[in-house]
Parts: sequence; structure tokens; C-alpha cells
Amino acid sequence: MKQDSTITLHPDDRSRQTAEIMRRFNDVFQLHDPSALPELVAEGCVIENTVPAPDGARHAGREACVQLWSAIATQPGTRFDLEETFVAGDRATIRWRYWMADGNSVRGVNLMRVKDGRIVEAMGYVKG
Repeated sequence: MKQDSTITLHPDDRSRQTAEIMRRFNDVFQLHDPSALPELVAEGCVIENTVPAPDGARHAGREACVQLWSAIATQPGTRFDLEETFVAGDRATIRWRYWMADGNSVRGVNLMRVKDGRIVEAMGYVKG
């Protein structure tokens, strides 16, 4: 289900740019199309994934981050329901629900940071 629920907290140019990057990033998962990721992700991007508990795996560099997010976006039978995206300056918080192919779901958030028009940091957390 595609939803656009971006809320910009500080309506300045940097927040608008971050909101647009987050909209395009969320579209990757909503449309199951990772083709935009290479231009959205910075060379030095770092992801701290939601698994394994308690700290999650660390993925560093554009190639590793694009590979991880591409695999998630194209996982058959899954979907993300966007609940909310908050943007303030170069930071964003994306609240979501992820539906697995077996019908179970998990809720979580991603804490994102953008620099020079690209995603440089993503930290994922889930409930439970």
C-alpha cells in the first residue's frame, strides 16, 4: 500500500531536500524497484540493520547498502506500510510496518541522515 505521509518539521531548503530524498527512498520499497538507490546512497553510507539482535549488522559503503536495501525491496510477497516520515534538516525518522510473505508483520523505525543530497546513515529498529 503506497502512502505519502511525509511531515516536514522545519520548512527550510535542507528539510525540503531531505523530504524529497526520503520520498524517493520510500518509493523504492513501495514500488519494489531499487533502481533509484545508487543515486540516493552516498559512497560512505553506513547502515545499522535491525538484525541480528541486539545491535544489528553493520553495512558500510554504497555497494553494501544498495545491495542490502535492494534485497529487502525485492523480497517476494512482502510489503512496507509507511506510517509516518518526520523530517528536520538533514535528519528523518521513518515509521513503518513490514509485512512478511507468511502474513506476519513487525513494526519499526529507521533513523536516517542525509548529507550533500545523499543518504549517509540509516539505523533500523524494530519493536519486540
